[in-house]
Amino acid sequence: MTKCNVLIVESDAAMCELLKSVLMTVEFTATTVETVKEAEAAFYKDDYDLILLDWRLQNGAGIEWAMALKKHSIYKSVPIVFLIARGEEDFIINSLSIGSDDYVTKPFLPKEVLARIRLVLYRQGKKHAPIKIKYGHLTLDTEQRRFIIGEKSLTVGPTCFRMMQFFMTHPDKVFSREQLLDHIWGHKVYIEERTVDVHIVRIRQTLNEYGCGDLLQTVRGRGYRLSLAA
Repeated sequence: MTKCNVLIVESDAAMCELLKSVLMTVEFTATTVETVKEAEAAFYKDDYDLILLDWRLQNGAGIEWAMALKKHSIYKSVPIVFLIARGEEDFIINSLSIGSDDYVTKPFLPKEVLARIRLVLYRQGKKHAPIKIKYGHLTLDTEQRRFIIGEKSLTVGPTCFRMMQFFMTHPDKVFSREQLLDHIWGHKVYIEERTVDVHIVRIRQTLNEYGCGDLLQTVRGRGYRLSLAA
């Protein structure tokens, strides 16, 4: 199987090497650069399946480059995953508005980075999606499209499946209804925010049947999260 090629654009050299080592321990190849100029040179010399891009790179130069790529007739299909520092979550909506495909909050866990990248590539039709995503007693089998609690395999609708897939690859993070709509239904689809609540209720009902409905939590005034913490 051909390995997916990832371009890492990050001004912190140590972070670059960490990300590269994480990716190259599995099924990816990776190139690291620290500036937009270097990224452009690397990007136009080689074909990349995905870009990991520092949100704060050079006071906005990285954002401008991402916007230019998303407007390019050839390169707009290359997915971009932003690297966003903790405390800058307000920039997430901005990153979505310019066409990013996902984000990773620094500091991060290696398995989280891999899960995010694999899911983005999976949505792009690549063959590098995780077969199983696990969180506590919950398991999603993305190949068989099965939702598993403990040893029990359940059937859920496609939207609920995508929502659980998103929560399980972004555990312990709070998402507003608007953010969930953007991530799960897409930027260009108009759906009322109430739709999110309806699907949350459906998922909770399923989880409640197996004693784990408290994992999907409402954070008053902010949104929802999936967390093992009370």
